[in-house]
Amino acid sequence: MTDILPPVDDEARPARRQADVGVPGRRDWSTWPRYEAAALGFREYWYPVAWSRKVGRKPRAIRVLGEKVMLVRDGGQVRALHDRCPHRGVPLSHKMSSQEFPGTWSCCYHGWTFDLATGVLVAAITDGPESPICGKVTVRTYPVEEARGLVWLWMGDGPARPFADDVPEELLDPDAIVVGRITVRDGNWRFGAENGFDDGHAKWLHRNALWTKRVKMPVWSEMKVIRDGPWITRRKDKMHYSASFPGLGDFPKKKWYRRREGNKTKVSLRLPGTLRVKYEEWSHFEWWVAATAEDHTYVQLAVMSKGKWRNRKFWLYYWTWARWVFHGMFNDEDRLMVEVTDAPPERLYRPDVSLTEWRRLVEEEARRGPVEVVKERQAQRRRAKDD
Repeated sequence: MTDILPPVDDEARPARRQADVGVPGRRDWSTWPRYEAAALGFREYWYPVAWSRKVGRKPRAIRVLGEKVMLVRDGGQVRALHDRCPHRGVPLSHKMSSQEFPGTWSCCYHGWTFDLATGVLVAAITDGPESPICGKVTVRTYPVEEARGLVWLWMGDGPARPFADDVPEELLDPDAIVVGRITVRDGNWRFGAENGFDDGHAKWLHRNALWTKRVKMPVWSEMKVIRDGPWITRRKDKMHYSASFPGLGDFPKKKWYRRREGNKTKVSLRLPGTLRVKYEEWSHFEWWVAATAEDHTYVQLAVMSKGKWRNRKFWLYYWTWARWVFHGMFNDEDRLMVEVTDAPPERLYRPDVSLTEWRRLVEEEARRGPVEVVKERQAQRRRAKDD
């Protein structure tokens, strides 16, 4: 039997539309469960965490993906240990801790001494040379790479993947010059990544920035997000540098000093949260590395490989202009937004396809480590048992 639908009352249509106004929209991120669960990022990746030149013989305490980590240089090599003595929980990076024997590190509380390479307890000094606890306790260690002036950590539970798998090819070029800025920012790392790849915000938020002062910023773009190897890339099919809004007028007002049409860069994003902005001669990179669920380490790099003299000229340009105006003032406008973003709930609009495609990439491609795989299998078994 065919259902007969009641006639549509034309007068009811505006009321129905009005009923949709002001609803909260998407109440959670359950459409993307892996993304929703990733407040502390994804473990099975290499992350840049510090400048190599800032890691010396004195320990440095950092947070990465919610874990406390101690960095220290031993015999010229950077070592990374979980920053907690398993005896009573004292930080191994405490200013009173010390290196009493080569290749080891001693907790300041009771002299528990760990091998820096393996994390194995090799001495409990206050229990004597024959302490039975030795060899039975370990501190977690993290694989470390030093490349392009940075310290990189593998945070995964499984064996470390090849370093080149997670590092953009521009940074693997031995002739490239790499400069940049590392800061700690408030806000969850996901808000930072979404802001970086967000197609809509730059046209408005940054329209009066010094970096874009002489540039005509598009009002809106006709844009798609495409897969580009490990990256997703915003493909701009058409950019509109002015527009007439019904009942409001034209935007923007013409300004004589805005001569060059801007926003023609190629912007891409890849896991675990790496942004690339390609300019004509150089590339800008960003990482958002979760420290806790409420803050993150923000890594910005500028990379160029155009030969010795052009690289030197770029180095001067960066340190006299781009570092302060782009990596500083311009991207600090993003910081102001990231630290106050509060989502979900959220109401998305057309340009937010950049956000939803990023979340889709996470669901489809983010690596699963051994611990996560075991948890998924346990959950599957529980569901099967309940059924």
